[in-house]
Amino acid sequence: MNSEISDVEILELGVRGKEISSPWSSTMLLVKLTTKDGTVGYGEAPTTLMTLPVLESMKEVERIFKGANPFNVEKNIRDFYRNSFYLSRSMEATSALSAFEIASWDLIGKELGAPVYDLLGGTFHSKIRAYANGWYDDCMTADDFLKKAKEVVKMGFTAMKFDPFGDNYDTITKEGIDNARDIVGTLRAELGDKVDLLIECHGRFSTPAAVKAGMALDEFSPLFMEEPVHPELEVGLSEFKKYVLTPVALGERVLNKRDFARLISQGLVDTIQPDLTNSLGILEAKKTAAIADAFGVPVAFHNAFGPVQTAASLNVDVTLTNFLIQESFEKFWPDWKQNLVKSGYKLNNGYFELSGKPGLGIEVDQKIEEDHKVEGMEPFDPREPPWVVSGTFAKKESSK
Repeated sequence: MNSEISDVEILELGVRGKEISSPWSSTMLLVKLTTKDGTVGYGEAPTTLMTLPVLESMKEVERIFKGANPFNVEKNIRDFYRNSFYLSRSMEATSALSAFEIASWDLIGKELGAPVYDLLGGTFHSKIRAYANGWYDDCMTADDFLKKAKEVVKMGFTAMKFDPFGDNYDTITKEGIDNARDIVGTLRAELGDKVDLLIECHGRFSTPAAVKAGMALDEFSPLFMEEPVHPELEVGLSEFKKYVLTPVALGERVLNKRDFARLISQGLVDTIQPDLTNSLGILEAKKTAAIADAFGVPVAFHNAFGPVQTAASLNVDVTLTNFLIQESFEKFWPDWKQNLVKSGYKLNNGYFELSGKPGLGIEVDQKIEEDHKVEGMEPFDPREPPWVVSGTFAKKESSK
């Protein structure tokens, strides 16, 4: 195809002030690629206390993609790889590049009149099971979690992920262990075995603390425990797996298929969670899933940012023979983010379905896009890290 990217627009969208689903949900980064014939493709990059560094990296990626043929996905990725000296260890660079890669697939699908998944091998799944995340804002006690978990079940979800560890970081106290056991045990007892519980550690623990936490929660049969150790302490995963029966999931901070291949082949991970918006996009996700499949490892994409990311993830999900489950914040987003995309996919009773429209299948609401343009870093709260769900790390001050 003789196609060329003639225009690049980098957009920061959001609102000012903290939103309830998480401190980092108040900004989004999108790239809008337009070809000479007027076809528009969208991609998305993550934020999480790096909004402006990623935005600046997107300007660097633009120098490779503007004027390029979007069909040459491998060539365009490699051209930036060759020029970006720190790409393999720079989440800012890989995130920026991922957004352009995703937008390229949106363009390719629209140019060919086909959904992206048809270009990746077609559908293996007709619908995609989701697990809820972002639902437990302001939850500190077992009763807090149970009340909101029951609402999640009423929405039709059969799986939910949550972080029961409060403000424990690096180490964990006996009180922290007891509170986590109380939370997880209460949900298991009240919700029964038909609801999968997924434990989020946010990569916060040293190896000894992770082992303590994992052994304490094993009896409640979580589907997996996510990022039990600090991400740079991957050597600790081997020790963790000696003592903890719960499967290990990780991947939102792993940036390419080669690093995933190393973790998988060494037996350090049981479920991989690549993030399409920081690990080089759609084609790399398909390759990474194939590597995992060769070792019998399932895939559950990390998906915590916005609807463009969700559409991209789902277009890969439906093609995978080793798909496990898909993360979803959709029901707990602010209204503007829920309404930003008018088509592409639906989430009903805990399952996603795709529209089958060309490209990613999405149609972005231009008014919401225009009305929510912002500038600057996302909000910062010194009491809570930007990776937690709001109100779960530090108790909120009571109003007087």
